[in-house]
Amino acid sequence: MTDSGVNKGRRRFLVGATSVVGAVGAVGVAVPFVASWRPSARARAAGAPVRADISKLEPGQRMIVEWRGRPVWILHRTPDMVERTQALGGEILADPGSEEPQQPDYAAGPMRAIRPAIGVLVGICTHLGCSPLFKPDPGAEDVGAEDWPGGFFCPCHGSRFDLAGRVFVNVPAAPLNLEVPPYRFENDDVIVVGEDEETA
Repeated sequence: MTDSGVNKGRRRFLVGATSVVGAVGAVGVAVPFVASWRPSARARAAGAPVRADISKLEPGQRMIVEWRGRPVWILHRTPDMVERTQALGGEILADPGSEEPQQPDYAAGPMRAIRPAIGVLVGICTHLGCSPLFKPDPGAEDVGAEDWPGGFFCPCHGSRFDLAGRVFVNVPAAPLNLEVPPYRFENDDVIVVGEDEETA
């Protein structure tokens, strides 16, 4: 049988139709596959910035918000707390100047904060990830330290931190100061945890 123009046209049509159906099928398979690489809405939300209203946070009190699955402490330090913390020297603090990169540049200085009265710290001990207790009162007897100036005490292994999250010397475990997360003030009453001040 000889090839005719009709048979060649039909063959081209079938090849073209098959190619189109195959391409549509490949796209149909590829779209959900590529979409599966994107993080889920829950994962995106877990890394999203968190807003905290501090308008009702009284001096001397602490509140806790969750950011990226970690507790973040927001502490409203009294003038006495600020004075006690600033008075602590290098002889009792392992890293008084926060030389280790545990905070953003804009949270430098002894208070490790944008505003001295408001501290923002990740509430996880830098030893094994326990959550230290808030012991703000000077002289607390259950922290195992003479002349306790107030701060945070991790009962798991005895790590101690001041009210700016700086680790004390001669503690058995924690090697670094508590982490200061990226944060900024949206206004006088709202802190946004997870966004740097410079990039807002």
